[in-house]
Amino acid sequence: MDNDPTPRHFLSLLDLSTEELTRLLHRAVELKRTLHAGERHEPLNGRTLAMVFEKSSTRTRVSFETGMTQLGGHALFLSSRDTQLGRGEPIEDSARVLSRMVDCVMIRTFAHDTVERFAAHSRVPVINGLTDLLHPCQLLADMQTYLEHRGDIAGRTVAWIGDGNNMCHSYINAARRFGFRLHIACPEGYDPDPAILEPAADHCRILRDPREAAAGADLVVTDVWASMGQEEEQQKREHAFAGYQVDDTVMAAADGDALFMHCLPAHRGEEVSASVIDGPHSVVWDEAENRLHAQKALLEMLIVGW
Repeated sequence: MDNDPTPRHFLSLLDLSTEELTRLLHRAVELKRTLHAGERHEPLNGRTLAMVFEKSSTRTRVSFETGMTQLGGHALFLSSRDTQLGRGEPIEDSARVLSRMVDCVMIRTFAHDTVERFAAHSRVPVINGLTDLLHPCQLLADMQTYLEHRGDIAGRTVAWIGDGNNMCHSYINAARRFGFRLHIACPEGYDPDPAILEPAADHCRILRDPREAAAGADLVVTDVWASMGQEEEQQKREHAFAGYQVDDTVMAAADGDALFMHCLPAHRGEEVSASVIDGPHSVVWDEAENRLHAQKALLEMLIVGW
């Protein structure tokens, strides 16, 4: 078990350089090829990942747990109901204890401060599996998917349609690291956090018309209108986002070769029409699968190095 006093963490895309992220994506593509070819690759034999879930999950849990198994390691599922963390133990104490027993910790929670405080007191790498502020692991999968289908995303145009939420924030960070233009179409009152948007001003524009944002775009992305913890706002948000569905008219404004992505789960008839998510532009199933491969590359890099 590594006892590096200064482990690398992955709490945000900005924790890695452009060169490191690019290398990670190409490694993910290679690990995918290796798996599909039936070749065994187990660099994490004897290593353990602790997965701490305060928010429920399908793709995050399955991809990390399966990824560790395929890399020869083991994953522990820890919900807030099963641990002292859910009974009021200080995050700092949980970090000190857990990181003496495992080789890496993945946390999926609400407050971004939780993963930052945990990482500050951890002896092993900490991965942000999702917070209310950021979802960097999903962006690794999205960028891998674009790379596989269309090549380098640098210089391309991406349209984000919907809420200025954690996914939007991570796309803003991705625009900085990968060098693409980001058009953000969101209603008044649902803009992304200025602290994340302002450093990316050279790459991002906020628009109010989804079709204007999608004009000529190489990639169109959306997410649910009400994320976990916002269910009580569902009706209000449905009204605010009524004109922000990614439908055939939005995709028609994009480049003819444009891709459509969604981190899932999706609500057909709300943020996206069935004709788009199930149509020829959609790569959402490749995108979902690539959570596995991109995170395997990340785990390999953080635990045993390149």
